[in-house]
Amino acid sequence: MNCRNAAAVKTGRLARLVLCSAMLGAAIPTMAFAIGGASGAHVDYQVQGKLGEVVMNPYDLAPLTAVIKSGGYVLKDVTVRIVPKKDGQEIKYQVANKHLLTHGGIPVFGLYADYVNTVEVEYSKLFNGKWEQVKENYTLYAPPVYSEPNATKTLKAALFSGAEVKKVDKKFGDRLYFVNNFLHKAGKGTRAVWNNPTGGALEWNYYPQNFIVDTKGEVRWFMKVDTIYDLKSIYNAGVMMGFKQNNDGAMSWGFGQRYVKYDILGKEVFNRELPAGYNDFSHSMDNSPNGNYFLRVASSNLKRPDGRNVRTVRDVIIEVEPSTGLVKDEWRLFDILDPYRDVNMKVLDQGAVCLNIDASKAGHTMTAEELAKQDASDKFGDIVGVGPGRNWAHVNSVDHDAEDDSIIISSRHQSAVVKIGRDKQVKWIMGSPEGWKKEYLGKFLTPVDSKGNKIVCEAGGSKCPGYENDEGGFDWTWTQHTAFKIDSKSKGDIIYVSVFDNGDSRGMEQPALPSMKYSRAVIYKIDQKKMTIEQIWEFGKERGNGWYSPVTSLTEYQTDKDSVFVYSATAGADFDITTGAFKSDPNPYIMEFNYGSKEPAVEIQLKDTTGYQAMPFSVDKAFTK
Repeated sequence: MNCRNAAAVKTGRLARLVLCSAMLGAAIPTMAFAIGGASGAHVDYQVQGKLGEVVMNPYDLAPLTAVIKSGGYVLKDVTVRIVPKKDGQEIKYQVANKHLLTHGGIPVFGLYADYVNTVEVEYSKLFNGKWEQVKENYTLYAPPVYSEPNATKTLKAALFSGAEVKKVDKKFGDRLYFVNNFLHKAGKGTRAVWNNPTGGALEWNYYPQNFIVDTKGEVRWFMKVDTIYDLKSIYNAGVMMGFKQNNDGAMSWGFGQRYVKYDILGKEVFNRELPAGYNDFSHSMDNSPNGNYFLRVASSNLKRPDGRNVRTVRDVIIEVEPSTGLVKDEWRLFDILDPYRDVNMKVLDQGAVCLNIDASKAGHTMTAEELAKQDASDKFGDIVGVGPGRNWAHVNSVDHDAEDDSIIISSRHQSAVVKIGRDKQVKWIMGSPEGWKKEYLGKFLTPVDSKGNKIVCEAGGSKCPGYENDEGGFDWTWTQHTAFKIDSKSKGDIIYVSVFDNGDSRGMEQPALPSMKYSRAVIYKIDQKKMTIEQIWEFGKERGNGWYSPVTSLTEYQTDKDSVFVYSATAGADFDITTGAFKSDPNPYIMEFNYGSKEPAVEIQLKDTTGYQAMPFSVDKAFTK
């Protein structure tokens, strides 16, 4: 080795020694920034306060949440406050011990998106036998809202383009609303159909948009679904629907071939495929007081009377035990009801069937001849038609009445709400008797006024005074959604039921002009012994076509504020009847009414988004109870 090479080697060694010394020197001031390695464990992330590290989006499902880790201390008496923006809505909650233990620290919920949040926490921590009370702030940047795009002309923003807060009474100023929306079909999905046997609704596959807004119209939570959802996978896609906040605060819902339960931070409680005999969950997953779940599914393999095997469409209810996933019971509606009743089929607007909104078919209906020809064909699947294997029922809600162990279902394509017992016998039918077989005619509820006088509905029972009277009054529900018993106001044979009356095919006909259509939120009082029904509240007819939701939506009583929550989820779309195209996506209405009031106490309109359902979200249920 010559002198020049030896000097180069010596210089290189010296440089490495200086660099290592500098790195070690930089690590000395704080253990929080120490760099370890072979010498042992280390901490090389920043710790803001007196506890441990902060983990953002701790379960990869909810980016506007975090957990402040306990740092090894025992914690109690924890309160969290998200400091609101100027004139914003405060989110503040206490944290029960079970949540501190489950998450290994303090759960943080309700961060503003794309914003540097200030989070105030108060707690007591135990160390070496001594409790210390602490109040401190954490600075947490939360990311922007994100949602997959779908390349449609009408899409303008992730989730929604804006929120117009028209009214919020003080009583409802602390409300948070969980919104269950979705994109229209995109090229990335909808590339598979069932085979062996054929039919079903597998192609019904929209990207989810689930989020929570406050009464200022700000997004305070959204679901980034990538870890549990794949639009290109048969068993991990579908439309997320049927959301319910359980009594333990966690959310249950389903999509496609799965039903799941997660807490609001994104921690999995369970995530299961549907039992093998069933497929195509959508619309409804009811958590019953008996502890079980009632799911709206379909049969994976039914042999029809003509010998053909099919997958059915939205016409089976199963009761599932949550701890085991075992199916406790089933309601096969094609055996209980009449799958060939076609009077409502012949007047449905083909531009608004299911959620496959097709503007090019707006106003078109099917004839009896077309239905008969279809039934002789092998065209099975998610299409309006009669007989098992087609969308003859379109059940969009199920509610278990634990008091008499029955289920109440909403059948959109029969424009009927039906109560069915554990014995699979029909107890009553709420809807027009027109077109039903004789064996069902004794099951229909009789409309009465507040004094018990019978109300006569003409034209075979389909045209009631409320349909013909501009000021409203008794009417049946048409292509309705969400028939829910109001448990807290019901007793014995007297029950109250809330329904969202979408209003297509009202009076068993299509109106002369599409602009004549309207929707209603309705509450009925039913005497199950006398078999009578009284309409006690309605809203929507006075709003006219601007509030009309051809599909989806919800009406549900809220016990905590003695109120009625309403989501007119597909209202306000700008439609061009000359070209058969939508000029804009819908502009849904979030509304809440004091019970019995005709005017909303809350009215918030979301812009440029397609809604399914929504509901108030309880922070107390999620963290305090």
